Amino acid sequence: MKRILIILLWVSAGVSAQEKTLTFTSPGVNSARDTLLLSLPQVVTMARAGSIASKQASTVRKTKYWEWRTYRSNYQPQLALTGTLPGFMKTTTPVTQPNGTVKFEPIHNNNSTLNLAFSQSITATGGRIYGATELQRFDDFDRNTTLYNAIPYTIGFSQPLFQFNQLKWDKRIEPLRYQESRQQYIADMELIAVKASGYFFDLLLAQVNHQIAEANLRNTRQIQRIADEKFALGKISRNEILQLQLESLKAEKSVGSAKRDMEIASMNLRAYTGLQNAGKIALELPPAVIDMTVQAERVLEEAFANNAESIGYMRRIQEARRDVAKARGETGLNATLNANLGYTNTAPDVSKVYRNPQNQQLVEIGFSIPILDWGRSRSRTKTAEANLEFSQYEVEQDKQNFMQAVTTQVTLFDMMKGQVTLSAHADSIASEKYDIAQNRYVLGDLSITDLSIAFSEKDQAKRDFVLALRGFWGAYYELRYLSLYDFEQNKKITYDTFTEH
Repeated sequence: MKRILIILLWVSAGVSAQEKTLTFTSPGVNSARDTLLLSLPQVVTMARAGSIASKQASTVRKTKYWEWRTYRSNYQPQLALTGTLPGFMKTTTPVTQPNGTVKFEPIHNNNSTLNLAFSQSITATGGRIYGATELQRFDDFDRNTTLYNAIPYTIGFSQPLFQFNQLKWDKRIEPLRYQESRQQYIADMELIAVKASGYFFDLLLAQVNHQIAEANLRNTRQIQRIADEKFALGKISRNEILQLQLESLKAEKSVGSAKRDMEIASMNLRAYTGLQNAGKIALELPPAVIDMTVQAERVLEEAFANNAESIGYMRRIQEARRDVAKARGETGLNATLNANLGYTNTAPDVSKVYRNPQNQQLVEIGFSIPILDWGRSRSRTKTAEANLEFSQYEVEQDKQNFMQAVTTQVTLFDMMKGQVTLSAHADSIASEKYDIAQNRYVLGDLSITDLSIAFSEKDQAKRDFVLALRGFWGAYYELRYLSLYDFEQNKKITYDTFTEH
């Protein structure tokens, strides 16, 4: 009995201390120099800075920015220099004679042209103002002659009549599309945080399971040594010894499985955060409390003000309305008014071509009127109107789904706050219960079956606590992702927050 009491004191001082350490310290923490100790915010920051997903989001952001710049350039004056210099030609060409025969005549000339033109689109009408100056030189080498033709200047106007105005609709839609892309970039970065937290807790749970498995293996072996002493004294049966041996084998197997799961989770975290070249990774247990309160009404308000989806709702309706306007604009009379005024002149010398130029004018209206199209134009219009109606219903349904998702996430966050507190309390109780059960077994006051039950309850309580933390922090990052608002700092998550990456 004295020998058993000595072993009991050793177990109480050693094994229980290990179990308490498991409860209150960060799982997987290694004091080695090559171990990288990371917190949840650090993992999220690394993922936003170094993950492939963040690089993809940045690339899409740049693409959308340059698409926006391209759109803006459509409303700015355009200046272009075009020409053919030189325009040398030496060949033969068939020439039809008055009697209907063909004679091949040699051609040996140079026909060079330079044209400098500007244009300016008119958003309100969809028309275009343009101006140009042009100089042309023609050299006939067979006849040794040179002739110049010049348009000192010409100013013109082209205006579609009764047609679809693309510029006007682009001015309504493209700013929405660009703003949507900016908010989508923020959402993509917040989605990275959601996924990074998932990988973080995958590894954290795997490290907890590995630490639990190692601690259980040590405890099982220590209890087995105590049981051997009790068996030698005839205090327990051979059946309990065999049961403990079986428990020891199961604990060894659990250590191997937990180590494998931990390695897989570690590789997944490294791959996502860009830490492939880092050494060992140990994770800090995140806090179980965040100093913030959320209300569904406030979250919905911020979500509809900030989320790219809410901007997308407006864009989709405007696009459907544009398609209706386009279908109507392509129905019935389509006409275009072209007019220009300028001067032109021809001379054998370039210095004379700009003297006393001749007036040139042009006014024309080109039109097209469908006489018989078997209802094609009307069908296109009705199809576009039906698509508009469908888009309105679809957007309304998406709004309701979005509101439900936000409200559900607020409810989940509030619920997980309570679950974390309960799970922490349950973890503490289960650990204390296991310590008592272990001591009672050493004293012979508890069966091996009851000890195994306490064993399992302790392990499950630890896992439940980590899972509750996972749900709590996952709900926190989901709220940020849906609302694009930092309720902890009480400020909007802006576009400039992530552009430095």
